[in-house]
Amino acid sequence: MKIIGIGNAIVDVICKVNEDFLSKNNLTKGTMKLTFDENEFKTLLSKLKIEKTVAGGSVANSIVGLSQLDNKVGFIGKINDDDLGNKYQEGLEKEKVNYFYSKKKELLPTGTCLILITPDSERTMFTYLGIAGKINDVDINEKALQESDMIFLEGYLWDEGEPQKAFNKAIKYSNKVAMTLSDKFCVDRHRVNFLELVKNKLDITFANEQEIISLIEAKNFDDVVTFAKQIKKLVVITRGEKGAIAIFGEKTIEVGVKTNLNIIDLTGAGDLFAAGFLHGYINGLPTKDSLEKGTELSSKIIQQMGARL
Repeated sequence: MKIIGIGNAIVDVICKVNEDFLSKNNLTKGTMKLTFDENEFKTLLSKLKIEKTVAGGSVANSIVGLSQLDNKVGFIGKINDDDLGNKYQEGLEKEKVNYFYSKKKELLPTGTCLILITPDSERTMFTYLGIAGKINDVDINEKALQESDMIFLEGYLWDEGEPQKAFNKAIKYSNKVAMTLSDKFCVDRHRVNFLELVKNKLDITFANEQEIISLIEAKNFDDVVTFAKQIKKLVVITRGEKGAIAIFGEKTIEVGVKTNLNIIDLTGAGDLFAAGFLHGYINGLPTKDSLEKGTELSSKIIQQMGARL
């Protein structure tokens, strides 16, 4: 097994909205809001017209992308033995992803994320984790992790207590660890823990510019570059129109963005960038080629609805 992803098993529900809808429902454009209130979630859902439903979750999207590039991959994520849970598992298996989790009947439903697309193609997410947020150390398959070259984690897993145990166990039994910081609000909530992970436990950190600046409370991007060089770990940062950069020790490599794209939906851009980069990394490609592969995949995904190629 090349890579096993561990993340929130979330069914993505994609909807188009206008700017007013976000402000009326106290949502900040371009971020993810988490709710543990099923009624709040159902109330918002009732106001929306569904465009598309896909088995998703940030790391799961990356893992599917890696599978589509002919890598042997797996995923661990908690679902309920309900209709959405069955569809979720079927969706991953159809994409040739090994699913290392045995679902059972749970009190909470399978997790769901409303992905709200505004006319400028930006996505704002409203997530009800359901049973996905209850993943714990018992759910982690030690043997699968030990037999895998690398694991890929998402920062979203730190949003509740039990998943942190799963997180720590996964790191303990893994050969190499990559992680995406996931979201600026996530970084703001867990800055101390994330900083400890990035400095001491991760081999590769993925972040966008906003997330990494928040993590180290930098004044500017030069501070980020200095920090990344000092920790001597591979830090890969997407910078929007400025392209992407990989920093490892004193080595810094940058690539630009693809131009003349028909951007429809930014959902999954970071997830597919990570898939492309990790594909290059685990197959021994030069860092610049890995960055280019990440950029290629992210450029493709933002020209369609949803986070699956």
